[in-house]
Amino acid sequence: MSPGKVTVAFTPEVYGALHKAQLAFDRFAIYCFHCAMAFPFSSRENPFAHLSDEELDAHIRRKLYDDIELTGAVAPDPRFAVMPKEGYRHDTWRHPHSGVLVPFLMAAASRQKLLSLFDDLLTPLGDSVNVVLETSHDRVRYGNNHEDILCEGIDLPVLRSILTNYDDILLEDGCTGIAVLHPIVPMEVQFDEHKLFIIYNDQAGSAENTLCQYGLEHDDQMKFITEAAHIHSTSDTFAQRFQELVAELRGEY
Repeated sequence: MSPGKVTVAFTPEVYGALHKAQLAFDRFAIYCFHCAMAFPFSSRENPFAHLSDEELDAHIRRKLYDDIELTGAVAPDPRFAVMPKEGYRHDTWRHPHSGVLVPFLMAAASRQKLLSLFDDLLTPLGDSVNVVLETSHDRVRYGNNHEDILCEGIDLPVLRSILTNYDDILLEDGCTGIAVLHPIVPMEVQFDEHKLFIIYNDQAGSAENTLCQYGLEHDDQMKFITEAAHIHSTSDTFAQRFQELVAELRGEY
């Protein structure tokens, strides 16, 4: 691992959320390889712990899996309990307070499609949107909680223009996620830390049509990288870039 590089290994997690979406982690262990220290938070077996430094580095560097090319943000379970693949599924999330079932789409796409697909998924949200920037950089380094930063009333063309300058963290940072929401109607497109898409309240099937146009196949039995052990990667540079993105969206530059 290069100096300043941090990888985080997670055991299977329970996913799903609505506004200010946060993936809820069942148990996890953090390994800061840049300082050769390990801080286990769970007694559950970690499949990454049995890999040598060379094997771990080779696993993290591998990007191609059948029909999908991953980014550098997340690497899958080395046992391949879930094999990465392109596609999407329909699912529901139960609101913890109201008990209402909220339908959503979850999708995985190859690296070269991600930014263009994200951009196209934003169009139905309208001319002005709210943005939630999601970070777990401090959780990696200091054990702090996942943080959501809300930026309201951003013109969609302005958001698109700003995001073109942050392709690096949107694609490669395993501790950066973004959710874009309609300011009134409960519609949301999340591009999360795992570089997966979660789309809530797909109006008239618009998002599903877009996924199909990008060659993603519908498979409601599909499993995602989040449903098995996996490892996140980030760096000091990415953490700084995230803060720059926050400042720019808030108009501080």
